Amino acid sequence: MKRRSAIVIALAFLGAAGAGLYAISHFSNAGSTATKPLIGGAFSLVDTNGKRVTDADFRGKLMLVFFGYTHCPDVCPTGLQQAADVLAKLGPDAGDVVPVFMSVDPARDTPAVMKSYVENFDPRIVGLTGDPAEVASAAKAYRVYFRKAGSGEDYSVDHSAFVYLMSRNGKFITSFMFNAPIDVMVGELKKQIAAGTSRETVSPPTKS
Repeated sequence: MKRRSAIVIALAFLGAAGAGLYAISHFSNAGSTATKPLIGGAFSLVDTNGKRVTDADFRGKLMLVFFGYTHCPDVCPTGLQQAADVLAKLGPDAGDVVPVFMSVDPARDTPAVMKSYVENFDPRIVGLTGDPAEVASAAKAYRVYFRKAGSGEDYSVDHSAFVYLMSRNGKFITSFMFNAPIDVMVGELKKQIAAGTSRETVSPPTKS
């Protein structure tokens, strides 16, 4: 594995510069809904058709939220393929789930670039981008760390690599590592679909 890949994966455990790790560590000790990490919240971004989209537009659906960028060499393609495989395995139940891929590279990830990129994996994946302030605000809400690395046109972006499962009401349910087994993710999603997520059922973070 490339050194950069190892760094990115290591950063996933750090979360959003420590805040995400704090939230996840507290969540892993929560056996009920008594303690929940403050992950998720309001965002306003632009989809691949140039339409303004907010968190409220996803109410009524389970969301699989993850962050990355189109020039990402390994982690992001893995996450997008993971989302596509989950949708395929869910079959008819996939209509209850919306994977949302949020860019951390607004300078290069225009709506058109995002559209071409996500549709290579599955057209049902929603790609979102925005201006630097909007992207930073969304990342902060999800406790996502990201930082530009290098200079010139070929710069990279280091970022944390969790997939967040959000309820139909936009509340955090659980998180998955970017390479979590597909069957584990599908099992959790089917449980939430069957429950209607009306009780905001909480499960511990899933590791590979």
